[in-house]
Amino acid sequence: MNETTSTIEIPKRPQRLFIPEQFELKEWKTLEPYLQELQNRPIHSAAELEKWMLDRSELESIFGEEIGWRYIRMTIDTQNEAATEAFQYFVTEIEPNVAPYDHALNQKLMESPYLAELDQEKYRIYLRSVRRQLEIFREENIPLKTEITTKQQQYAAITGAMTVTLDGQEMTLQRAADRLKSLDENVRRETYLAIQDRRLQDKEQLDDLFSELTQLRHQVAINAGYFNFRDYMFAALGRFDYTAQDCFDFHAAIRQYVVPLNDELDKQRKSALQLNVLKPWDLDVDESGKPPLEPFKTGDELLAKTIQCFYALDPFLGDCLVTMQQMGHLDLESRKGKAPGGYNYPLEEIGVPFIFMNATSSLRDVVTLLHEGGHAVHSFLTRMLPLNAFKQTPSEVAELASMSMELISMDHWGLFFSDADELRRAKKMHLESVLETFPWVATIDKFQHWVYENPNHTLDERHAKWVEIFDDFNQHEVNWAGLEHIKPYIWQKQLHLYEVPFYYIEYAMAQLGAIAVWKNFKENPKEALDGYKNALKLGYTASIGEVYAAANIKFDFSDEYIQSLTDFVRQEMAKL
Repeated sequence: MNETTSTIEIPKRPQRLFIPEQFELKEWKTLEPYLQELQNRPIHSAAELEKWMLDRSELESIFGEEIGWRYIRMTIDTQNEAATEAFQYFVTEIEPNVAPYDHALNQKLMESPYLAELDQEKYRIYLRSVRRQLEIFREENIPLKTEITTKQQQYAAITGAMTVTLDGQEMTLQRAADRLKSLDENVRRETYLAIQDRRLQDKEQLDDLFSELTQLRHQVAINAGYFNFRDYMFAALGRFDYTAQDCFDFHAAIRQYVVPLNDELDKQRKSALQLNVLKPWDLDVDESGKPPLEPFKTGDELLAKTIQCFYALDPFLGDCLVTMQQMGHLDLESRKGKAPGGYNYPLEEIGVPFIFMNATSSLRDVVTLLHEGGHAVHSFLTRMLPLNAFKQTPSEVAELASMSMELISMDHWGLFFSDADELRRAKKMHLESVLETFPWVATIDKFQHWVYENPNHTLDERHAKWVEIFDDFNQHEVNWAGLEHIKPYIWQKQLHLYEVPFYYIEYAMAQLGAIAVWKNFKENPKEALDGYKNALKLGYTASIGEVYAAANIKFDFSDEYIQSLTDFVRQEMAKL
């Protein structure tokens, strides 16, 4: 890889045209003068209005990158008090002071007499988002949002500290979960129960935290004139292309067309493993009876193989990851004190993102890096768009970038699995997980709708509703006898519920789109890859439907579309 990496030119931060080159955002008093200048600047023409928009965008990029690095450093080590304090300072002392200026600048833009002279096609998506932000802004929500952000941090701190000791070795829950792939049922059972027992130790704390967040979020919605937080979030997330009822219809279609497929796969698993009953700890072991797949041993090996995989697809894709590697924008391996999960954080000024994850040595880790790598490619493709707002793509588009990468890269998974049988197993396991995505997403999304439609629910009602929804969509072949005390709290492992509410149904929508991209790729790889990149280059300068159309697919979650694409996945699985 050294010969390849030497050809990469490291991106430089764009020249600042409004903010001084030496400016560093350390405290509020250094930032406020530039916001005041934007608020007070006279504008005498459409050209001056566009220059004002670019200057504002430059400041937003600096602001976004600063909070990004503070978040990254905090999640890398949740036990680092200085990093946590630095992030908390930003969200408690700087962000709340920015919010009123942000609102005032939106008003200044929309009230400008030169607004109508701007290129309406170029700015139509941006301007409709600004109008929506103006509609939902309430000054009394600023301190509430600060409190919400502070409480959301507690989730990472609580879960990041969770470890279990197995065979005399202390390990993170992510690393322990690899033992669920063991062929020894006793090992799987011991591991599963240890992980669940550790989670349950904090169940009351996590329940209380969620209750506090629910009430705070409901108050934000009421202040903004909405009946509930769900309706508020549909506005805040800019969901112009579908409604809550569309989500409910999507849930129903998943229940009708996808859940039976997963039930059939679980029946096959039970038979293949020769089990009298299928238990929750039997769902990750390879039903072929072979040892767990081990596609890599270290984070460095995972990265090197993923880079090769990206280069095999397209030189630009490989260059993206190599650039991040050279800039130190990757933290891949699981360790104690690190926040759970994985993300690609866009760093808005330089335009080169940061990938964070908790790799151990599993197929899931390979898929995670491919997924976050798809997000990273999206960041690179949009980094030169003129306005920061053009890069703020909705989740339905962002997740299309990542989930498509998981699937279109499969032709090159031989880099991770040199043995043909292991390669077949890996592909089959991943396609099963693709189908499993749909009911789990529907479960989390339907639960959220209920939570915020009924914000004053009791804990008993919450647990009962969760179990009801879970049982409707998931694991109909699994025997939960003796484990009933675990089921009411399974939702607590889903960080989205705590940190990014209502950001989840997009995964299922984008998963459909990704299957469609993959179907195109199987038919014409170059044309499909060109469509994929062309769609992502649009950023948020076009509607969701228009972005999907650029990729030669549909933004559609009708019964017929779901059935056709899930049938395609089943057909591809049958070929393995």
